[in-house]
This record gives sequence, structure tokens and C-alpha cells, in this order.
Amino acid sequence: MNGIDSTNPGPVKITRIETDVLRVPLETDYKGSYYHMTHRATIFTRIYTDQGVVGEIYTGDEDDGNAEIQKIIHDEIAPKLIGEDALAIERIWELTRPVTFNILRDRRLGLVAQACIDEALWDIFGKVAGQPLWRLWGGYTNTRPIICTGGYYGTGVSIEEELTRIYDMGYRGMKFKVGGKSPEEDAARFIEARKAAGPDFILIADANQGWDVDEATKFAKLVEEYDLYYFEEPCNWANDHRYMRDVRYKSGARVCAGQSELSAAGCRDLMEHGAIDFCNFDGSWSGGPTEWRRVAAIATAYGVQMAHHEEAQISAHLLSSIPHGTFVDTFVPERDPIWWNIITNRPEIQDGRISVGEAPGYGWEYDDKYIDKYSVSHVETTSAL
Repeated sequence: MNGIDSTNPGPVKITRIETDVLRVPLETDYKGSYYHMTHRATIFTRIYTDQGVVGEIYTGDEDDGNAEIQKIIHDEIAPKLIGEDALAIERIWELTRPVTFNILRDRRLGLVAQACIDEALWDIFGKVAGQPLWRLWGGYTNTRPIICTGGYYGTGVSIEEELTRIYDMGYRGMKFKVGGKSPEEDAARFIEARKAAGPDFILIADANQGWDVDEATKFAKLVEEYDLYYFEEPCNWANDHRYMRDVRYKSGARVCAGQSELSAAGCRDLMEHGAIDFCNFDGSWSGGPTEWRRVAAIATAYGVQMAHHEEAQISAHLLSSIPHGTFVDTFVPERDPIWWNIITNRPEIQDGRISVGEAPGYGWEYDDKYIDKYSVSHVETTSAL
């Protein structure tokens, strides 16, 4: 097993850290409530060890901040980690945490940098153990439902055409974008989607914090007879914990949030305030799987189900590891060409589900030609020994 004595492997020391910033143009400008995207971007991280085990994963979908995230990794994190035991994940999580302490810098940048390391280290851990991460993290199941995020404004594709294509791809659920129009207009769009999808299709509404309490409540009431599975981030950010609580109580809709939180403590507060039924905390935006698993543990005490904002390459394992996991969140190839092209053994969608398999770690195999093609910056930090 990778040259390691499995009966007594001892420390697995970090010798080199490499990162590539990938930036892939999209075919159209994808518009949500108050944002738009023209590129899909990520950071691909490889961590090498003295025992020949390499941890590799891609992290996040930042675009404007990736150059600074890469600089944080190599200037502030990597010098601390060369020579450290890659299996000491909790220790390394603490060693990397100070990159989030700079109050004059966007805290998300440090959190994503930390996540790049945390996610790659878990891949090493799984490979050394010879087990897939879904099993090491809890082993509940190796298959989960998978949904497709869509319903973007102004794509030139009709709602019926989009839902038909997604169904034909094997999906049996969709996260549908709302919040960029009036509640009445978006309710009409959602109802059109429900009629196109049929009664057994999971349909979620995602407002990306687009509305106030009254608007969000009005939307939820207008679609309550059309099987809204849950309502994601319905309210403006400034007081969203209480706003979402009020939407839950006033409308009866189940609410999902957490992707905009930075920590397990922030997600705990969402649950304590009665704001959510589902928590879609994003480990890649918030320090890595180590922090996500803390949130999942808290959620069991509040009866909250866990989701994960995007990042199927990570979330498929995290959600499969626990009993209260929900949907792996993905996109069509034009919206996320990285997921559909960088992984050569990407699992097939079968009747709305995917299986993460038995390969150790994440188990993904990567297309190095694709990485080289879209890399806009490659940086290495290597042991001086």
C-alpha cells in the first residue's frame, strides 16, 4: 500500500506542496438574484509525503481571489507544514488557522487556503488507511441522491427544455434560482418548472439572499401547493438568522442555509435561532472537511439535516458518511466544466443517485492535461532537506 508498513506506518511527513489556480471560461453569463458568473475557477492542491503518498483535490470556486489564496498557502501555510506529519490533521488544522486572523483581509481567503490543505490531507489519510473517506468519516452509505442547480436568468433556454435535459441526464432533483424578480414572477417560473418536472421530481428554490421576510413569505405561500422541497437562503444577509426564522414560522416552508457562514459556531447559531431545517455549510469555503464534520455533529442535536454547497468532489463523501446527509449538489457541464472534465473516473448518475465507490481517499483520478490547459498559476513549496 504505497510503500507504507500498514502495521506501523509512523509519521507520514510532508515534503512538498503544489498548487495550480485553474480558470475555465463559461459559455454564457450565469445570473442569479444579485450575482453572475462568467468563469469557473478553483485551486488544485497536491501534498507530497516522504512515504510516497500524495494527497490531491481541487477546492472552491473563487475567481477574483484565487491568486491571493495561492499566495497565502505558499507564503503563510506551507513553510509551517514541511516536515509535519500529514496524518496529524487536527494539529495541522490549528497550525493553519492563524491565516484567518488578519482583520484587514477578507477572512474567506484564509479559510479557503486552509481548506485546500485540510482536504488534501484527508486524501492522504484515506490512502494510508486504504479506505474511502465516506467510510472513515462514518460509513453510513456509499450512495447519495444528486441534484442539479439551474433555473438561471437569461440563459436563452426555456424552463421546460432545461428540466427535460436534466431529467434525461439522470437527475431526479433540481435547485431552481429565484430571488432576482418579484415573488409573483419567480413563483410563476417555479410553478412552470414543477409542471415540466412532474410530481416525483425534487424541486428546491434558492433565492441567494434576494428577498426580505415579506417577499420570501409571499413566494413560499404562492408555491406551497407545488411541493417546494426546501427554500434556500430566502432572506437578505444583514439579519438573516431572524429573517429566515420568521419565514419558516409564517410560511411553513422548510428553510436551508449555512453556505454563507464561516464556522461551525455560525451554523450552530442558525440552528439555535430556529432559522433552518437544512444546513448547507460549505467546507471548501470554511476551513475544510474537519470543520464541516463539526457542523454535522452539531446538527444531530438540533434535528437538522446536512447538505453541502456545491463541491461534489468533497461533498459526495461527507454526505455519504452520515445518516442525516442529503443531496450532492452539481451543475450541467456548461455551468461547471471542471467537475465534468477534471475527474476521469467521475461516477455516473443512475436514477438520481451516485456512488462514491471503494477507492481509498477520495478515489478520484485526474486529467493532468486538463489541469495544465487551464492552469493560470503553478507554485511549489519544497523541503530544503
